[in-house]
Amino acid sequence: MSTVRVQVSACVFSATVNNLCLRQNAVVSFRKKKLLRLVSMSSVPPSQPFEIAVKASVTTPNRLGDCPFCQRVLLTLEEKHLPYDPKLVDLTNKPEWFLKVNPDGKVPVIKFDEKWVPDSDIITQTLEEKYPSPPLLTPPEKATAGSKIFSTFIGFLKSKDPNDGTEQALLSELSSFSDYIKENGPFINGSEISAADLSLGPKLYHLEIALGHYKKWTVPDSLTSLKSYMKVCSR
Repeated sequence: MSTVRVQVSACVFSATVNNLCLRQNAVVSFRKKKLLRLVSMSSVPPSQPFEIAVKASVTTPNRLGDCPFCQRVLLTLEEKHLPYDPKLVDLTNKPEWFLKVNPDGKVPVIKFDEKWVPDSDIITQTLEEKYPSPPLLTPPEKATAGSKIFSTFIGFLKSKDPNDGTEQALLSELSSFSDYIKENGPFINGSEISAADLSLGPKLYHLEIALGHYKKWTVPDSLTSLKSYMKVCSR
């Protein structure tokens, strides 16, 4: 696959997850957030685009699949203005080259200094260390905000018993995050987007889509600060 450069503001989560197309010989542009940060690069970008294996769509050729962990890494690369060469991997029929470089067969996996490295946590931490400008590090005291939302969402999504408490557990986490954003927003680290937003944003998008489709469930309107956070991230 030829190198593809996707230009996207990292706060446009829903547009990104819905439209982040990886096409041969195409440059895809997305809407920029209103307050686009102009940053100077203090670290030297790589001489060659990063090779990165990500999940392919199971329904549409040459499109990114529904993996918030892959999207998190791609958003990080975008926000740091780093070139990359995406390799779309069909996880139902994994190619031999992919299993050879990554026997566990999981995505995302990126090539750093001729070595393939898996795990979105490790990948994003490495990118922050190697390319610290613009900084995306979230202060430790803020990094856990919303961190339990995804696991409680999965619990509720898989639940078949409406009285098992999984919905209430999710509502509790969403409510806590909404309160946090009300006091500290508009983003997790205040006015600046950070790694925590790049991780949580795609997950909230998946939550909204999956629960709406499988359970006809939506985020309550009473969680106004959470709804505002999700709305501002979709612009």
